[in-house]
Amino acid sequence: PNSELKRSPLHATRRRRCTHVISYLFLPRRLPALMDSGECSNSNPSASSPAAAGVWAKLVPADSAYPEVAVAEGDAVVCSLVAPAAGGEELAWCEIRRGGDASSATIRNLSSDAIIVDGRVIQQELVDIKPGSKIVPGPREEGHLVYTFDITAAKDHDKNNVKILLDIENAKCSICLNLWHDVVTVAPCFHNFCNGCFSEWLRRSSSKSRDKSQSAACPQCRTPVQSVGRNHFLHNIEEAILQAFSSLQRSDDEIALLESYASVKSNLVLGKQKNQSRKRPLPPASDESNDEFPCPQCGTEFAGFRCSPRAAHIQCNGCGGLMPARPNTSIQKCLGCDGSFCGAYWYSQGVNSSHCNLICNQETFRMISQHHISRLPDTLHGGNPYEKDITERCIQKSGKTLQAVISEWIAKFDNKELDRSRLQLNNVEAITSRTYLCK
Repeated sequence: PNSELKRSPLHATRRRRCTHVISYLFLPRRLPALMDSGECSNSNPSASSPAAAGVWAKLVPADSAYPEVAVAEGDAVVCSLVAPAAGGEELAWCEIRRGGDASSATIRNLSSDAIIVDGRVIQQELVDIKPGSKIVPGPREEGHLVYTFDITAAKDHDKNNVKILLDIENAKCSICLNLWHDVVTVAPCFHNFCNGCFSEWLRRSSSKSRDKSQSAACPQCRTPVQSVGRNHFLHNIEEAILQAFSSLQRSDDEIALLESYASVKSNLVLGKQKNQSRKRPLPPASDESNDEFPCPQCGTEFAGFRCSPRAAHIQCNGCGGLMPARPNTSIQKCLGCDGSFCGAYWYSQGVNSSHCNLICNQETFRMISQHHISRLPDTLHGGNPYEKDITERCIQKSGKTLQAVISEWIAKFDNKELDRSRLQLNNVEAITSRTYLCK
């Protein structure tokens, strides 16, 4: 009788705080009236609380008299409450997890019986579902409540906000070492700086440059800068960081000084890419029929070696001439740039310019320890004269000659005391002071 059902232990379970609705599947067939009294429980009790985090989907019952079933990130198992006479027991009947994209998911049957997904009877296999999929927690629709799967619009209460994990150290200008102010981005390396800092860097670089057509170098990586522009997206991140960490806010005087330096108002083109040469390209290295770049050892024997009729050849990146490909020698290929140079090879073979005009000077390719530098090259620091001037003054203050300082650096390089990962060299771990490198 209904009066007895109202006082039954099963009726008392309604007072439990549960997220999910009962499935008809686990209810005894002989007690259909108990369906109104049963409830469903989540496998993780904490997920039932209003503060449960990570709810991303839900099961909507066809009968609005029953509550929706929430699916959380940390608790993908949906349970039903079985109510035998001795008391309630929770049993898992399915597991729902995110799919490969934002609009898909997967469901796995965990019950001892089959379930129906979009009209298909499922045993224990994994099945893809999408918003609108119909799920029946039993082998047939009759006597079971039908659910519709749906993905919630957003994980957070404010679906217009997106949380971004950002290390504040990556939001600092490498010139002033403070948080960006009116951030600008340079191309093609995409490093970011304060507008005022980079503008002052650009002004000083231009005033000291001998070649006015040369692009300024990026202060962080020395790559020639082709363009610079204000980055409005990062400016919003800059403001959000200041709201969260007010201690990073600069003083009014600092901000006024930076803004007085700032000269980047829109996208600026600082350098133009060189036009591709219209000269005829050099022939392939394997082209034996080309007489314009002869190999001296093809017709004459030098140092006991003469090229065979079908010998492979390498084309020199310096002069364009040919030399035989001899893998056993280490004086044909530069490990620093992977280019090929013939000067050291022909010198070892006793060949000079009197034998062939297309031969590089020996100075262009030699061991690191044999290179002699009398002054800092103009290409130092990406061609930035301001940085070059600082380096020259540092060396002068040390009281040593430039060559003595370089010799010390080479010794530290051999002893692996220098950070090789920052050197712009290929095959850097294989290079020693006795390795042949081009200029």
